[in-house]
Amino acid sequence: MIFAANLKCNHTRSSFKLYADQLNHLSLDTKNEIIVFPPSIAFLEQELNFTQGAQNFYPCVNGAYTGEIGKEHLDEFGIKCILIGHSERRKFENENLIKEKFDFAKKYGFKIIFCIGEDIQTKKQNKTNEFLHKQLENIDLNYDKLIIAYEPIYSIGSGISADLKDIENVLSFLSSLSKVKLLYGGSVNENNINQILNINHCDGVLIGTAALKIENFIKLIKDN
Repeated sequence: MIFAANLKCNHTRSSFKLYADQLNHLSLDTKNEIIVFPPSIAFLEQELNFTQGAQNFYPCVNGAYTGEIGKEHLDEFGIKCILIGHSERRKFENENLIKEKFDFAKKYGFKIIFCIGEDIQTKKQNKTNEFLHKQLENIDLNYDKLIIAYEPIYSIGSGISADLKDIENVLSFLSSLSKVKLLYGGSVNENNINQILNINHCDGVLIGTAALKIENFIKLIKDN
């Protein structure tokens, strides 16, 4: 199983170092794949027993892109895994930029967790599959380092996960489009993670709030 943690705009380098030190010990004892996305200011250069990923980047090696993070910066920390398409980024990024980021990451062999998800109105209109398919139409679904994370927007940060049957239906649909690994994200916590991980076609979870404290994240991994 894949256990991915998106720390968003939380943690400093010093606090993430404490987080990573504890997670390092667990990573030695588990067969699960563990990925953590800290804020860029908290990237660590030390050797890690889990995958350190980037929440965001700009599709360039370096250059005149004020305020952006390029491949050269990721390389310094040995980062080869990136998050693309998270709904909190899609507020600022159009489909052209998202495609450009995907193509750049693919060119340089990054592992990509590509996030998709619908809002509540789309769900109520029974247009979820159509909406998700459109979010995927500009990327290479056969890329061998691609992981797709289904995160319904109405579940992110709300404390209310999507209905298990709805998750199963979406993951089944996504599995018909691509053979890549599939994750679920959106208010994953200790009360629902076991049921979610037992859904057909679910290869893991992308966790937000419930992974901010290392002791909570470790418990979620150990209990499953």
